[in-house]
Amino acid sequence: MASDGMQHLAPEELERLIFFEAAKEQAKAEVKKNPKDVQALVRWGGALLELAHLKQGHESIVCIEEAVERIEQALKIDPRKHEALWCLGNAYTSQGFLHASVEKAQDFFDRASDCFRKACKEDPNNEVYKKALEMNSKAPQLHAQIQKQLQQQQEASMQEQAKLQSASSDFLYDVAGWAILVGLGVGLVVLSSLQKPK
Repeated sequence: MASDGMQHLAPEELERLIFFEAAKEQAKAEVKKNPKDVQALVRWGGALLELAHLKQGHESIVCIEEAVERIEQALKIDPRKHEALWCLGNAYTSQGFLHASVEKAQDFFDRASDCFRKACKEDPNNEVYKKALEMNSKAPQLHAQIQKQLQQQQEASMQEQAKLQSASSDFLYDVAGWAILVGLGVGLVVLSSLQKPK
């Protein structure tokens, strides 16, 4: 549990990390006792999703992938379990944002919409599910904005590196130029002192 990412967490995030790690382990133990415990599988998947948001890089991706596996496992047992459908929709949305490719991201957003629609059908009065469906419709637009910002940051970073390289090569040319000039000056002084009649 002691990972490098933990030292970057605020105290409340660290509390959440500890809480969801414990929830994951509890659900895991329940599933070990009863592999058909749908509620425990959903809690396990939900805890993994929460952990994914608290972790970084590869650890986060692994948590999301594992969450999808657990929730899909629950839905194989009970395909109409609306909490599982909603969780799976959230997991698919998260996976969509992990892909730079618009097509791959859209595929995950479509899967998420399908899950949210099914959850709404199973529990029509649930405002959380309705909101998730509505928010997911905005995911492709948000994805495009994020990708654009990332690309701009990358271009700015590359331009900055090019400027630094240019500045350092300009500096080298300036230094080399001064060194040559000083060398010529010293050489002329030495030559003229050698040629002076004694």
